[in-house]
Amino acid sequence: MANYTLDMEKYCALARQVAAESCVLLKNDNHTLPVRKGNRVSVFGRIALHYYKSGTGSGGLVNVKRAIGILDALEESEDILLNEKLADVYKAWVKEHPFDKGAGWGQEPWSQEEMPLTEELVAEAARESELAIVVIGRTAGEDQDAKAIPGSYLLTEAEEDMLKKVCGAFEKVAVLLNVGNIIDMKWVERYNPSAVMYVWQGGQEGGNGVLDVLNGKVPPCGKLSDTIAGDIEDYPSTKNFGDAKENLYQEDIYVGYRYFETFAKDKVLYPFGYGLSYTSFQIKTMDFKEKEEEIYAKVEVKNTGASAGKEVVQLYVSAPQGALGKPVRELKAYEKTKELEPGEACILKISVSKADMASYDDGGCTGYKSCYVLEAGTYGIYIGADVQSAALAGEFEVKETVIINQLEEAMAPVLEFSRFHPQADGAGYRVDYEAVPLRTISPMDKIVKRRQADIPYSGDQGYQLADVYENRISMETFLAQLSDEDLACIVRGEGMCSPKVTPGTAAAFGGVTDRLKKFGIPVGCCADGPSGIRMDCGTRAFSLPNGTALGCTYNMPLVEELYQMEGMELRKNKIDTLLGPGINIHRNPLNGRNFEYISEDPYLTGTMAAAQIKGMGYAKVTGTIKHYTANNQEFHRHDCNSVVSERALREIYLKGFEIAVKDGGAYSIMTTYGAVNGIWTAGNYDLVTAILRDEWGFDGIVMTDWWAKMNEEGQEPAIQNTGVMVRAQNDLFMVTSDSASNATHDNSMESIAEGKTTRGEYQRCADNICRMLMRSPVMDRFLGKTPEDDLVVIGNEDDADEEVQNIVYHVIEKDTTLDMSKVNTERGNSEIFGIQMKEPGIYGLCVNMRADADAPELSQLSMSVFVDNQLKGTFQINGSDKEWTKQSLDLGFVMGNHYIKLYFSVSGMQLDVLKIEKIGETKMPF
Repeated sequence: MANYTLDMEKYCALARQVAAESCVLLKNDNHTLPVRKGNRVSVFGRIALHYYKSGTGSGGLVNVKRAIGILDALEESEDILLNEKLADVYKAWVKEHPFDKGAGWGQEPWSQEEMPLTEELVAEAARESELAIVVIGRTAGEDQDAKAIPGSYLLTEAEEDMLKKVCGAFEKVAVLLNVGNIIDMKWVERYNPSAVMYVWQGGQEGGNGVLDVLNGKVPPCGKLSDTIAGDIEDYPSTKNFGDAKENLYQEDIYVGYRYFETFAKDKVLYPFGYGLSYTSFQIKTMDFKEKEEEIYAKVEVKNTGASAGKEVVQLYVSAPQGALGKPVRELKAYEKTKELEPGEACILKISVSKADMASYDDGGCTGYKSCYVLEAGTYGIYIGADVQSAALAGEFEVKETVIINQLEEAMAPVLEFSRFHPQADGAGYRVDYEAVPLRTISPMDKIVKRRQADIPYSGDQGYQLADVYENRISMETFLAQLSDEDLACIVRGEGMCSPKVTPGTAAAFGGVTDRLKKFGIPVGCCADGPSGIRMDCGTRAFSLPNGTALGCTYNMPLVEELYQMEGMELRKNKIDTLLGPGINIHRNPLNGRNFEYISEDPYLTGTMAAAQIKGMGYAKVTGTIKHYTANNQEFHRHDCNSVVSERALREIYLKGFEIAVKDGGAYSIMTTYGAVNGIWTAGNYDLVTAILRDEWGFDGIVMTDWWAKMNEEGQEPAIQNTGVMVRAQNDLFMVTSDSASNATHDNSMESIAEGKTTRGEYQRCADNICRMLMRSPVMDRFLGKTPEDDLVVIGNEDDADEEVQNIVYHVIEKDTTLDMSKVNTERGNSEIFGIQMKEPGIYGLCVNMRADADAPELSQLSMSVFVDNQLKGTFQINGSDKEWTKQSLDLGFVMGNHYIKLYFSVSGMQLDVLKIEKIGETKMPF
């Protein structure tokens, strides 16, 4: 009997439900939606044909057989009639204007060329249809931020023209926004479409989820996880966003609705937590009680409309301003109802700990420095359907300031700057400024005082990690066997696309050398990412709704259930940790990676992350929460220093991680590329030891982002500084192509020899890594304890790619020739093999090819070349080319491990040899 069952039909159904419940309806005049059965719909916008299932980069490149887009779903719908003539016009135009994928990694444009519309085409569609649907799309991704320009945050001229013409011709127009994060919304007032709905990037079932909302099968019940303001300049972070070297977090704790509700309610178009339904609800607090350590509310939600629906009840706290200054409202709890029929009511019971209402005093203005405190005064509890409409449900008094948690100063800034502070102004508040408290305790002092004692070296005593796993010896006894070189090797993860783990995944860690494996240390596996498993060799996986979409569901049980399926898919692919969820705060709408993240609010972010971690834990695997912390822009993300107060870090940017650790049980974390207050996070002791482990009780591993830098404070960062990394208790450097040879030339051995980092500190990291492996499925697999029927898969699989199951790897010297004469070149076949580069450089690929003797003279024979599932070029010959022909292409800068796939679209080609040779030198990135 299997321990786990991965039911693919259930997986699809859950993803479809999440995509549907994430849809946020902002406007619905004259009952434009749902679409009535039998109505004919005209669909405008080329993204209806090129659905964005996710953003790009590590958080989006999931290989799927098919992603159901909005037009796909409408075409398959039996209840909604599609204007096929208009759809055919778009399909013909798109053939002549193909999708622009950009020039490479991180280069895909944020939007695609839109088909120009004529008045005649729109008028003809209006005569034939009761409703127009306009689809506007934006991608997002790593290495570039959005910009407040047309085609990115703003609409293009062609999109504006499309809205003008369609809204002018149709009485009913529904605009669907297939985007990763919020965009400028001033156009709603200009063109006045009758319905507007954010449908986000819903993964491979996204189009079906949207269809379910359009036809009313699933009533819209998503709520905004961000505030939509009138203009990008209205967001207080905009003026300090996007600098190449340094960003001041001058807005401090006043992020998103915390700022707008306190200082600028008039700038808000759609408030945080807002979202319409096809029905209406009454939210009424039936009971409110103050208890010694918590407040309790009993809330009745009644469906007062004419159709079924779900509602989200949100609880906000309004704390007294006191000496610290506070946002006028902060989300502290939320609960989603079941689907209520017209006239039906339900009771929700909500409780909030008083401790969770505390504020952090980073300067001592309350008399309690480095403490979470409840300042004296009246605390108001507001309950409702969004941050602005929530009504006062009750109050309680704190007679004198109470210390909730005495902590220790950590990660405080060293650069002087000022931050927002509320100043009473009539009935409200205006922005004033105060000096930010600066650091008074050196992290190095903490490191020296708390240095881990060495475990004396015993040499090889014949013990295996299994002896620790089965409680025969202590971890200390086991670790004493590891030499300094072993310890230097175990903190190096290998990848990407390591042949030691599941093909195409991001990294291998643990027993990555022969000596470490000899000690019985298995090799764990990591895979990207937040939107599903990315495997660069081409293996298919399930594509999930993006982070923003998950947040907008406000449905923790549903998200947890979806991630139970994700956990079993990870187990099926022998992956121990997914590199996600991403849980950085949406500080500014222009952050290119917001699509991976969840919200502008840390409580919503943390609870959604906890749901994902708990879900994956069902299958005894986990997620790696990232990026820890303040990864709030992509531009110069390796180099930029975030200057943030300790209070803002603790209340905003760290809080989601804290919830994921304490409530979700997270035991794997990834640090960022950049610096916080001058210290790069991959080597920041305060971040990964003082706060994460000592304060929160974290018991797991911390890894760097891929090829991240570390620094001694005051010095330039470098990828080689693993001694600094280990001293901070960031356990794993990700990644190197070969640990044993120290391919990235790190300073671990020198750091130990010079006493800058102790053997005990390396042993501490080795301890963390080994314990992570022992709690992962890889340990039982390594020991042969996992039964063959550990997991059963039911239903159609999209990932049955036999060609990627047994990949052959070739070591590539400066000039390596591979025999391709036995490759099957039949139409539709792929040949996949791995390459392991001995040294970095600029490489070229050359192939000898000819047409079969019986190939028709006029046939066009092509072979596409992919590297890590990215198209590098296509070789083409004619059926008349019966003699051997040599063709070549530039692979560009290559290092480490990669996959090459040769794909044949037409039968009739013969191959002879394939040659990969170094054609130029390049500067190493470290």
